[in-house]
Amino acid sequence: MAKIFVVDKERLADVKVFNCSKDRDADLLFFKTEKERDAKGDFLWHFVQKERDATVKIFWVDRERLADIKVFRVENSRNTKWNKNNSWTNRLG
Repeated sequence: MAKIFVVDKERLADVKVFNCSKDRDADLLFFKTEKERDAKGDFLWHFVQKERDATVKIFWVDRERLADIKVFRVENSRNTKWNKNNSWTNRLG
């Protein structure tokens, strides 16, 4: 399950993430879950408040070229997918 903790320093992150404004530009289309138990695999993300509860720590970057993964948040869990091959495939959850 993808339990995400957002760190405030890049050096503390497992992965650097850029939030795309268009789904076609993203490597990964993810859905944000309200409940931790609904987080699954790379696609269904639940943001946790404590680092110890996370499966991965991310840092939001403001430039696309600095990112390990480019993401786009979708409004429906059925629309999640990897758009492009990425070294982080199957490693977030």
